[in-house]
Amino acid sequence: MSSEKRTESSAAGDSTFVYVTFIRTTPQALWEALTRREFTERYWFGMHHECDWQTGSPWSLRFADGRIADSGAVVESDPPKKLVLRWRNMFLHELNAEGDSFCTIEIEPVEHAVKLTITHRVARPGSKFIEKVSGGWPRIVSNLKTLLETGEVLMPLVVMAD
Repeated sequence: MSSEKRTESSAAGDSTFVYVTFIRTTPQALWEALTRREFTERYWFGMHHECDWQTGSPWSLRFADGRIADSGAVVESDPPKKLVLRWRNMFLHELNAEGDSFCTIEIEPVEHAVKLTITHRVARPGSKFIEKVSGGWPRIVSNLKTLLETGEVLMPLVVMAD
């Protein structure tokens, strides 16, 4: 099945990245893969989330050694359909200086698969953060898709360069 990626700037000055793919799985299995540590560590290159996935709860993405890579809060949680995170990079000064972004993850059943749409947006034209996630999300989601469809990740030991 196909994947689509798009980066754009809106008239309001936002920078937006959209990634759409179809995965042969169920909405519940995809939700669990997105939110459970034992899954995320496998496809997110050793990183994991710390969160209870309730609306209003704090959220962080951590490196394997425990350092915080990104942090924010759950803006909306509607399992297994939609997750919205307020997201801020914590380890690169130039990206942190851009402020908060918002990541919307939508899960929709389509025939014998699930449509996954990730929209990452920051209220800033020409965002370096959006430039970085536009390279990172396709790698992460490709790993996730392959894991769910085959039981193995596509790129097991790849370390993402900045």
